[in-house]
Parts: sequence; structure tokens; C-alpha cells
Amino acid sequence: MGEVRKLQKKLRQIENLEIKITLTPEERFKISRKAELRSRLAQLQLQLSGPQQTLGIVGDGKKEKMKRQVGRLIHIEELCRLLSQRAYESTLLNAQIIPFTEAEFTSLKASWEKSKFRLRLLEGHNDIVTCVVAVDNLVVSGSRDTTVKVWHVPTATEQKNLGGHTGGVTCLSAPPPEYCKRLAWSLSLSDKERFILSGSADCNVKIWALSTGQCVKSIYTFNAVTALCFVPEEDGYIITGSDGGKVQAWSWHSFQNCQSVNAHQEAVTSIQSQGPLVFSGSAEGGVSVWENRCSDRDPLMLLHHWSSQVTGLRGGVDGRLTLSPRGDRVFLAYGQAWLKILHWRTGATSRVTNHSDITGVTDCVHQTGGLLISSCYDLANGESTLNLFSLPQCQYLVSLAWPDAPRILCFAAWTTGSGDHRWVTGGHNLTVLEQLPSSGKQRGDVTVRRDSGMDSCLQESEGDTEGDEDTDGTDTLQLYTSLCLCVLTHSLSE
Repeated sequence: MGEVRKLQKKLRQIENLEIKITLTPEERFKISRKAELRSRLAQLQLQLSGPQQTLGIVGDGKKEKMKRQVGRLIHIEELCRLLSQRAYESTLLNAQIIPFTEAEFTSLKASWEKSKFRLRLLEGHNDIVTCVVAVDNLVVSGSRDTTVKVWHVPTATEQKNLGGHTGGVTCLSAPPPEYCKRLAWSLSLSDKERFILSGSADCNVKIWALSTGQCVKSIYTFNAVTALCFVPEEDGYIITGSDGGKVQAWSWHSFQNCQSVNAHQEAVTSIQSQGPLVFSGSAEGGVSVWENRCSDRDPLMLLHHWSSQVTGLRGGVDGRLTLSPRGDRVFLAYGQAWLKILHWRTGATSRVTNHSDITGVTDCVHQTGGLLISSCYDLANGESTLNLFSLPQCQYLVSLAWPDAPRILCFAAWTTGSGDHRWVTGGHNLTVLEQLPSSGKQRGDVTVRRDSGMDSCLQESEGDTEGDEDTDGTDTLQLYTSLCLCVLTHSLSE
């Protein structure tokens, strides 16, 4: 088992290297060994799945110790389920969310099992696609090849190539129409003009007019830009994150810097807004929550910072956290076989299974309507899927897969006028998924399936990550004792 875990760790490191903006010769050599390591891992897993891998080979003393630990783990599992259920019911009650009835969920699941999608490949980038956004019938993508491209979805054609960055493009954001209209007026452009923001390793944020493909403004940030978002509050703000962990705010009115904060220990890898709130996540696994006070100076006020010790996402310089906020919860993807859920007001965490095996990697998470959509990539065999969950309960619906699907690093979604879904995935290629009428005769290009190992994926209270596999009897006993105290305290408080 030791060699298996080492190979899994090496493959994770290689997958993280593959999506870096710049690579050294040594890193390129490591990447070249991926097929070799994957083949060796497959051989070991085949050997370990044989009949010789049984508990009967351990001595009597070890068997007794194992029995005691298994018994404790069974109790822990029951306690986790109890705590999770009580916390979940409390969350629903406080938010006044009415969950699906069993019949409603069964109907929804059956509907998605019958869904069909057509694939359209958007070809043009020369390197991995790192970010993507949807604007009306257009898809805008950014790539490590330093370009931003605009695509017309109905015809699957490239409309414009926006060249100007000298480093890999890392992030994109689309300001709402009303804020585009204000900028268009100041530039004497049509009030129907739409703009796109792009951030790059060249330390610039560029603002592009989609109709002409011209860069109308460039903001030099003095730091490689690794994440950004637009905050539609008051006059509007651009929030950027840097490779050094800095969070900065820029005025949409004057394009001047309003605030610079050394917020994280490592690179900021994701920034999202929700009303006046801004959420930033970093490579080391920390999450910060800010409130935008809409002032000309220092508009961001830190409400909470949850370190990797709280989130359980033990990362480092090569970590990549993406986040998606919803009410009091933030969904976190961090290269593991599960999604993390951070209750950002209290620091409580839980998780949702996103792959039935530990070799799964979750790269991105997105919400659209009543769906939570997450990507999943299997390190062992290279298979890639999109997993769909119903909100707010995070109940597993279906998984979508298609031939030669690459690892999905970014995702965007929108609905057509008829209510059908259109999604776009980015990574080693750029693909649009168009939902087809389920009653029509046209066959879909996507396989819709259910993974039985995902059916028990309802949130469970946390104490996790890969380190869990190294837990010895002492740690197990401490966890068991702590959970007993939690249940007792919770019961007394009711």
C-alpha cells in the first residue's frame, strides 16, 4: 500500500504541474513520466485487488487491535451521521429552506438520467484553457498561450482573438450590463457594448470591448494576477488576487487602486463575490471572507479568515483551490476525491463525495439554478466526468462522461430561452455541451450514468484528508472521545 500511495502522490504533483502557467525543464521531465507512473499504479492496484490481500495475514494481536479500531470507527461513523443530520436539519431550519421530498428528488433524478447533450469542440488555443466565462451567445476563454478568444456558440466558431498579454491568461470576469453601459458611455461606445476583464501572469488586468476586440484599458498591478472578480456594488470594484497572496481592490470608475492586503500565505487561486461579500481562496488551503463597504479607500473589511487547519485543505505552493459561495456555505474544490463545504460564519466543515475512489481529483465547482456541478478526474485511468448534485441538499443526481474527455479545469454555464442548459468546459481543450430535448430522436454525444459509489455522498462532518489513512489507534480513540463529547454537548443544549 505504501508504494500505491507514493505513486498517487506523485501523480497528483504531476497533474498540478501540468496546469502551472510556466514550467521549468525539470518540471517538464516530471510530467513526461506520467504514463509510466500511471501504468505502474494500475499494476499494483490489480495485485492488491487479488485474494491474497486479506486480513488473515496479520497476527492475532494485530487482529484484535484491528477489531477494536474497526469497532471504534463504526461508532464514529454513526456519530458523524448523527451530527451531520442534526447540523443539516438546523441549517435548513435557519435558512427556511424546504428540502425535496423523496418523490420530488426521484422525479428530478429520473429526468436527468434521460437527459441528452451534444458536444461542440472549440478549436484555436495552443495551450491549456485556464478560464472561461459566458456572455449571451458568446463564450470567452483565456489560455496559457497568452490569448483571450471570443467564440460564437451557435456556430462553434472563433469570432475574435484578443492578443495583448505577454504572460499566460489566468482569469476572466464579465461585469453586468449596467456597469458595462457606464463604461461605454465614458468611452463614447454603444450602450449595448459588453466588456470582459482578463488577468495574466504579466501583472496586467485588461478590459476588452467584445464588439471590436480592442483593449480599452490596462491596469498594471505590480504582481502576477492569479484570480479576479467584479463586485457590482455602488460604482463597482475589480478585486484581484496575486501569486504572492495579495488581495487588491480597484475602482471601476477611476481604475485606481483602492486597497492592497497581504491576505494569504500563498497564491490566491480563486475570488468570487456574493452581493457585497467577497470570498478569496489560496494555494495553501485558506479561505477569507470580506465585506465591501463601498468606500474610495480600503473598501474591503475582513470578516473571517479560515486557515487550512480549519478547512482541512492542507496545501502548499502548488495547491489550487476553487470556490463557489451560496448563502452561509462555500463549496470548495481542492484536488481531492470530494468537495468541501465551509460554513463561513462558524468555520464548521463537511464534505460531499465526488469520486468513489481516492484517486479522484476535483478541480472546479460551479452552481447554476438548482444544480451544483463539479468536475472529477481519475488519476489512475485518466477518465474525466462532470458530476451533478441537487441543491440545497447536495444529493447526487448523475455523472456525465464522453470519449477522450480531458481533465476539466474550468467551467461556465447558462440556459437558453427555452430553459435548456448550455455548459462549456476548459482544460486541454474547450468543449461546449448543449442540452437536447429528451423526447427528440437526435442521439446525444454524452453518456449519462450513475455511480452507485456516489449515492451515499450526503455531507458528513469532518476530520479528513489524505492524512486520515495514517491515523493510528491513539488518534482514533481521541477522535471517538471528541465526537462523544460533541454529541453529549449538542444533546444537552437542545
